[in-house]
Amino acid sequence: MVLNKTQSEIFKHLPALETGRLRLRRLSLRDANDVFEYASVPDVAENVSWDYHRNISDSINFLRLIVQQYEDCRPSPWGIVFKENSRLIGTIGFHIWSHNNFFAEVGYALSKDYWNKGIMTEALKAVLDFGFTRMHLNRIEAMCKLNNTASEKVMLKCGMKYEGLLIQKLFAKDHFHDLKLYAILKSDFITRNNYK
Repeated sequence: MVLNKTQSEIFKHLPALETGRLRLRRLSLRDANDVFEYASVPDVAENVSWDYHRNISDSINFLRLIVQQYEDCRPSPWGIVFKENSRLIGTIGFHIWSHNNFFAEVGYALSKDYWNKGIMTEALKAVLDFGFTRMHLNRIEAMCKLNNTASEKVMLKCGMKYEGLLIQKLFAKDHFHDLKLYAILKSDFITRNNYK
């Protein structure tokens, strides 16, 4: 993979992002216990491509992979830290970036203890803003399984629009899964958020 200078700089030194309640920052091996706490819950892993973590080694291996992605300057997630208690409660980030097409795909996961509090909506808005202003994207996509209505609500609250059903798009956990595709364009994001 040939990296452009922008991509190399962004993911090698992924900058922290701040919102009212959250700090999005690089992950490290020190986050293993917090990752295991939420990733070991089967309900959290139900709608993502990875299986729930059965032991702390699973979380350590996950973090080693992410740290290596930073080093390789590849699209990688932020850890979501809840400022009130300084706990790492999930991840969000880009895992595909087509620089030539000005497009990226975002994904996320959140501790069950923090569901239905508007936290992922807050995090996704910050990441969309980063993608459009710092990465100079024109389009950002996200996908979810058919029954993942909570994720759909997050995307809709952030202004993403439903574009269609992708039949058997994902093979995970020994099955093919249909995915709903949502996307937002930079022009719509700017209009929605009253940017100048």
